[in-house]
Amino acid sequence: MNSATKVLPTILVPGWMDNVRTMRRFAAYLEGIGQQPVICSPQPSNGSARIEVLAEQLAQFIVARFGSDEPVNLFGFSMGGLIDRYYLQKLDGVKRVQKLVTVATPHQGTMTARIFPFVAAVQMRPGSDFLSDLNGDLSPLEQVEFTSIWTPFDLTIVPSTSSVLPVGESKRVYAAAHGLIPYDPFVMRTVGETLSG
Repeated sequence: MNSATKVLPTILVPGWMDNVRTMRRFAAYLEGIGQQPVICSPQPSNGSARIEVLAEQLAQFIVARFGSDEPVNLFGFSMGGLIDRYYLQKLDGVKRVQKLVTVATPHQGTMTARIFPFVAAVQMRPGSDFLSDLNGDLSPLEQVEFTSIWTPFDLTIVPSTSSVLPVGESKRVYAAAHGLIPYDPFVMRTVGETLSG
């Protein structure tokens, strides 16, 4: 069975101040519809580690769990989407990632990151060196099935349209507060349909 028909593992990466618990309900839902979710929660997620460092943890996790070349899908919530993107775009993840789905990820930064002095928060500010570099070449995202899911009600990603990039597909959902998004049944269903489609 080739990767076009096989259900690939989907690595779930939570975001800022999150851990494995954040993704458990999401993982249970995806298992229930026939997906193969695996949670990877790079730490520390409190902003004290650079996003590049967290992405290296993700890279090491994938190799340890799936070897050097088994294809995988990636899902990232909030900062987790940036961790996924750095892995895909800068650490050669594009060679094995088939689908990347992000939800409420500050692809173009968020004004709320200006509140916090932590290094990862600085990286998530609009116009940061980190985001300018990551967004300077989006061609790796064009080589995978990339979907960004966002909600106009997000008061953490400001403006909420920062969760959208000019590549791939964007899907708008009407989910509540940012922290509740990973538990929203409609978001789960949208992600599940995206992975299964």
